[in-house]
Amino acid sequence: MKHIFVINPAAGQGKSLDFIKPKIEEVCKKYELDYEIYITQKQGDGIEFCKERAASGEEIRFYACGGDGTLYEVVNGSYGFKNVQVAVIPLGSGNDFIRLFGTKEEFLVLEDVVNGVPVEFDLIKCGDEIAINQCSMGMDAEVCAMQGKIKKLPLVTGEGAYYIGCLYAIIKKFKNRFTYTIDDGESVTDDVLFCFAGNSRWYGGGFKAAPLALPDDGLLDFVIVKSGFSRAKLLSILNVYKRGEHLDWKETTFKRGKKVVIHSEKPAAVNVDGECKFVTDTTFEIVENGMTYVVPAKSQFLKDREERLAKAEK
Repeated sequence: MKHIFVINPAAGQGKSLDFIKPKIEEVCKKYELDYEIYITQKQGDGIEFCKERAASGEEIRFYACGGDGTLYEVVNGSYGFKNVQVAVIPLGSGNDFIRLFGTKEEFLVLEDVVNGVPVEFDLIKCGDEIAINQCSMGMDAEVCAMQGKIKKLPLVTGEGAYYIGCLYAIIKKFKNRFTYTIDDGESVTDDVLFCFAGNSRWYGGGFKAAPLALPDDGLLDFVIVKSGFSRAKLLSILNVYKRGEHLDWKETTFKRGKKVVIHSEKPAAVNVDGECKFVTDTTFEIVENGMTYVVPAKSQFLKDREERLAKAEK
C-alpha cells in the first residue's frame, strides 16, 4: 500500500509543514512504508490530486494533514474509489471530526495512525459534494461562512471564530422559513434556526450538535431547531447547545434517518463540512459504507465499536 501524506502548508497558521514533515519521515522509515508527501498549492488542489492518484487503481492511504478543510478535500477526492483509505493527522484549529476518536495530541502520535484500523464509515451526499462529518442549512451555516473569514485573523482560534460568527448570525440571520421532509415523512414548514444532519457529533470548533451520532450505524442524526427563542435567550443557552444538551428542548426536532430534503423561501447558507454556499434547495442523504476511514490503533472508539457490534449480534 502507498501511504500519501497530503499536507496543507497553511494549517496551524503556516507552521504545520515544518512541524509534521520530520515526524512523517521518521515513522515511515521506522515501519519501512512506501510513502510520499504532497504539499497542496491552493484551495481545491487536494481534491484534484487525490482523485487523480486514486484513479490509478493503486492501493492508497491518504492522510489529510491539516484541518477540517483539508479532510474535506481528501474525502471529496477519494470518494468513489474502493482502493483508497483515508486517515487524519490534525494540524488545523478545528479538527472536529476526530473528536469522536481521540484528542489532537493522541492523533499526533503518528505510530498509532499509520498502524490504525480501517473501518467502513458512512458519508453524507449533498449535491455534488461529500461530507464525512456533517451538513447543515440555516443560521449555523451562516456562522460557518463567517467563521471561515474570521479565523484567518491572527490569534483567533476555531472556537473563538465560531463564537464571533454566532454573534453575527444572531443579529443578522436569526430566522429562516424552511420546508423540510425526512425520509418518507410529511413535509413540515416552519421558522427554524437551522437543520442539521450529523454523521458524527461535533462541528464549529467543539459544538456537540449531534451528541448521539455514529459514522458507522447506517443512519444520519437530523436535528432541527425552531426559531422559538429571543436573541438574548439564544445567547444565554449557546453553551448548553455546545455541550450537546439541546435534544430535549421543545424547539428541537430530533430524528434518525437516511435523507432530508430542505427548501428555503430565500437563499440560505449550506455548510458541507465547513465549505459554505447559498441555495434555496438542498438534500442531505446518507451514503452507507461510503469510505474506509483509518481509526488510530489505541482509540477508545474501536473498543466501544466492538461492544456495540457484539450487542447487535445477540
